[in-house]
Amino acid sequence: MTTFLLIPGGGSDPSYWRYVVAELAERGHRGIAIDLPCEDDSADLLGYADAVAAQHPADGTRPVVVAHSLGGFTGPLACGRVDAAALIYVSGMIPRPGERPDDWWAATGCAAAQRTAAAAGGYDADDMDALFYNGVDPALVADVVERDQSDTPMQAPWPADALPDLPTRFVLFRDDRFFPEAFMREVVAERLGVEPDLTPGGHMAMLSHPRELVDRLLTTTKGPP
Repeated sequence: MTTFLLIPGGGSDPSYWRYVVAELAERGHRGIAIDLPCEDDSADLLGYADAVAAQHPADGTRPVVVAHSLGGFTGPLACGRVDAAALIYVSGMIPRPGERPDDWWAATGCAAAQRTAAAAGGYDADDMDALFYNGVDPALVADVVERDQSDTPMQAPWPADALPDLPTRFVLFRDDRFFPEAFMREVVAERLGVEPDLTPGGHMAMLSHPRELVDRLLTTTKGPP
């Protein structure tokens, strides 16, 4: 059995991982949807990493840390705290030492990439539902719990000297509009130097394609670092 610590993105309730948690359980694994203190203005990125560690059961297992979207700034910080066996970014923001999350967007050219992809795809780059929830059943979208996101973790430089030295992979969502495929391939190549693992779905593929995402998570953890 492998334990997966599932870190959510900005302003996100951990409940959006529920189908992935259920799918992992059906296959004999454990998924723990992490609740970050995203509404707490006193909590910075180190506080977020502490929250991940606090929710990891002290049972001697080495978990796989899974970091989605803004959770990419938390996941690498949490790895040492939980003695992680591996780190998987799932359409996640890959940080650099000293980089503020607020600066990541301009540093990577994300906004321009979103607009280029929207023009090619025929959707509105300013429609956040179109960017976040493409491919998700509208009934599920209506049920998503969205939370406020404090600016505190956005403003502080990423506090580690380097990304963790452990097996690290990147799962790229084929139909992601928020972080379009071509854009993320460039970011992953530049910042991780690995070939991403492609799976279907948009930015919230854990809602639209949980089975395929779990397939990829399990395959990725068995593959080469």
